[in-house]
Amino acid sequence: MSGFSPAFERLGAALAAVVLQQQETLAEFLPREDWSADLTARTYASGGVAVRVSLLGSYAARERTWLWGWANPQFGDAHPAVAPTLVIRALGERLGITEFTTPEVDLSWYDGPAGHGGELVAMAAGGVLSGAGYIGAGYDGGSAYLHVDDPQAPPAGWDPIPVPRLLASAASLFPHEPRLTLAGLLSHHRVPYRQTDTLTELALPEGGTARAHFDGLGRFVDWEAELRPAALSG
Repeated sequence: MSGFSPAFERLGAALAAVVLQQQETLAEFLPREDWSADLTARTYASGGVAVRVSLLGSYAARERTWLWGWANPQFGDAHPAVAPTLVIRALGERLGITEFTTPEVDLSWYDGPAGHGGELVAMAAGGVLSGAGYIGAGYDGGSAYLHVDDPQAPPAGWDPIPVPRLLASAASLFPHEPRLTLAGLLSHHRVPYRQTDTLTELALPEGGTARAHFDGLGRFVDWEAELRPAALSG
């Protein structure tokens, strides 16, 4: 049973597929080689590529806790790398998402498919900020999570091919409501759709149609697509 709050689970479900797709796009753009970071200057550099970042928080492996950047005494909410992330806390206060307002979040209960519960907090936080994705920067004892906010890093574009894979992967991490996960991805890319309890139908921008099927418990079970390039449909 999840130890996350229902509000966090719902938000995570709505954002998960969008975040996973953006992470794949960021991985293609930003080499994961020897890296350096200057948080006062809000820069992260790896493999000859430097991007602007902000500090989401950090995960301590031994304690199994997430510490927000604004709660870290080394930084605080006035730090240049932290200030851009405070909208996450404000959203948490407005929507009752305790994970976003608790300075240090206990994740010792987590035993799901992600490496640790902090990864899911970083996913949800990064999704709130949108942008180009997040980076897990490992250090002795844990990982700092940086959000990439840089116009040179490309946004993920619409592609129907990986949708079922993204949906399945997202639902494994945030299983609250796969229909909401798909709706979040489609809305993000402004793809129109119709949804019932067991079926989501969409008209593909490139031509053709697709249908996602869900069972009586709301779980994703099947995807079928008829791709018809718009340029050839007439």
